[in-house]
Amino acid sequence: MTDTVTDHEMVTDHEMAQVERANASGRQPVVFVHGLWLLPSSWNRWMALFEEAGFTALAPGWPDDPETIEEANAHPEAFANKGVGQVADHVEAIIRRLERRPAIVGHSFGGLLVQILAGRGLSAATVAIDPAPFRGVLPLPLSALKSALPVLGNPANYHRAVPLTYEQFRYGFANAVDEEEARSLYATFAVPAPGKPLFQAATANLNPWTEAAVETHNPVRGPLLIVSGEKDVTVPWSIANASYHQESKNPGVTEIVEMKGRGHALTIDSGWREVAETALAFVRRFV
Repeated sequence: MTDTVTDHEMVTDHEMAQVERANASGRQPVVFVHGLWLLPSSWNRWMALFEEAGFTALAPGWPDDPETIEEANAHPEAFANKGVGQVADHVEAIIRRLERRPAIVGHSFGGLLVQILAGRGLSAATVAIDPAPFRGVLPLPLSALKSALPVLGNPANYHRAVPLTYEQFRYGFANAVDEEEARSLYATFAVPAPGKPLFQAATANLNPWTEAAVETHNPVRGPLLIVSGEKDVTVPWSIANASYHQESKNPGVTEIVEMKGRGHALTIDSGWREVAETALAFVRRFV
């Protein structure tokens, strides 16, 4: 995968160390891509599970991601103005440094990003979990609008980093867990996020040149699984299923599964392992 690396895409020392480790291991790489309001560390338990199963795991950040939750909350400006295209190109630059085409797993806007990357022919197998919508995905449920309102409610947020209050996180992420777990998840994982991607997704069907677009017809896209949380209000079934129908036009394997009783925090809450094992089983079928 080392051809046509774009030198202008900044890959951090930590990300290069992950690439070098993966290449030296000789094992099948799996790249994990986080979404808004989370950091790469949100994948730590998933990475350990996949490593135990014989893979080598990487979790690159978005450009300029702080390393820790504390640093992220102290310096929210680091997240501002990051758009879908910039993040996709950043992860592509990392993937192209791998000697083997990886499987890629993403959550929320990470789920959109992995579909973009798969559409570029960069993935051996892809799992998109509660993925943000792309151009051609038409449903826009009221619950999804409410989840996005902390950002979309102020046009100035396009250029800002926006934190969630606990109440906003409870509604959009942690609605399917109890109060104690919701507060623990918020304290452990929540960080500010750029507003720009939400505006890009919200206007994707109005903008023919949007960065929130997926090459669904690319015959080298590879196998794709979309995972939907039954109780997700941020990316409800109607959005996930519409994404599936767009992707199912591809000649490759396209599947969708609904995780019962799960909300948008399904990758980080106490039920994470069931979701991770679902993703692992799919990846194992194809790589």
